[in-house]
Amino acid sequence: MAQLVTLTREEFDMRKIKAGSPYTLFLTRDSANMLQYLVYEHSPVDYSVFDFTDSLRVYDYKKEIVPVEKRVSGKIETSLWNTLSQQNINPMLTLELSDIYAWTVDFFGIQPGDSFSVVYDELFVDTADIGIGRIHAAYFRQNGREYYAIPFVQDSVESYFDADGSSLRRAFLKAPLHFRRISGRYSHSRMHPILRIRRPHHGVDYSAPIGTPVYSIGDGKVLETAYRGQNGRMVKVRHNSVYTTAYLHLNGYGKGIHPGASVKQGDVIGYVGSSGLSSGPHLDFRVYKNGSPIDPLKMESPPVDPVKPEYRSAFDSVKVATLKKLQPPSEDKLMLFLNPVF
Repeated sequence: MAQLVTLTREEFDMRKIKAGSPYTLFLTRDSANMLQYLVYEHSPVDYSVFDFTDSLRVYDYKKEIVPVEKRVSGKIETSLWNTLSQQNINPMLTLELSDIYAWTVDFFGIQPGDSFSVVYDELFVDTADIGIGRIHAAYFRQNGREYYAIPFVQDSVESYFDADGSSLRRAFLKAPLHFRRISGRYSHSRMHPILRIRRPHHGVDYSAPIGTPVYSIGDGKVLETAYRGQNGRMVKVRHNSVYTTAYLHLNGYGKGIHPGASVKQGDVIGYVGSSGLSSGPHLDFRVYKNGSPIDPLKMESPPVDPVKPEYRSAFDSVKVATLKKLQPPSEDKLMLFLNPVF
């Protein structure tokens, strides 16, 4: 310990040592049992070796990450998360798909019978599963509409496109937070849960725990951060000359969020709370078009960055190869096929 604490932060920052992290000691094979090496694991991938055989030296290493290609397809009965979990498939795949389809698929509106198919890499270190890697191809069918996700590199940047070559990325996200229940919809006459009177509710309520991050659905500039009576703490963002969004009943604001601040799509602008007149923790999300409220769940957002004409031939070749990877969704149950890359 006396030697370890002499290390500089450039050699090893002792503050990085955390309770619960595994370590291994290597001792001499004699009665002295002198410490020769200490191996400290920062994560399943990163580890440091402390060499005590001479003067103390520190070496950093990474374990080999092995990708295993998997193909999953199925029909959803309750939710995508439950469908994967029930079949012992890493449910984090749900979050990866939600990132890809964040602009096109309404994950709050999934219905029994919706189907999907995805080819992806699962990452392993030794025999430990450490998460999801690259998504090679994906297909989602929701409410009779089909959504393909085809990875393609354009101008040195890989993005996902649909079968027509339109970007899956949109000017606006489908929702301002991840995977939470819709507890109230847009209405011109809704019974208020506290006041017990009917009045307009020009927003969508997302029920979520206090502190859940709330994201700006698009690029824009913050117009207002204030406590507005029954609406509680609110952030209002102007995205362009047409669209403005508002986020109500917040518990607090994101870092750097103040009137005049610029925000990017996906920036944390606040956290779910129950401020103002609220029956429980939730986000009241509102969208205004030319100053008038519209139903956020019915807002159509235009795609951005389609495949450029000069890349069209290359994209078509990639599309053919990608669609071959996808199998039609199973009509009976979830199926899993393994195909090691190595």
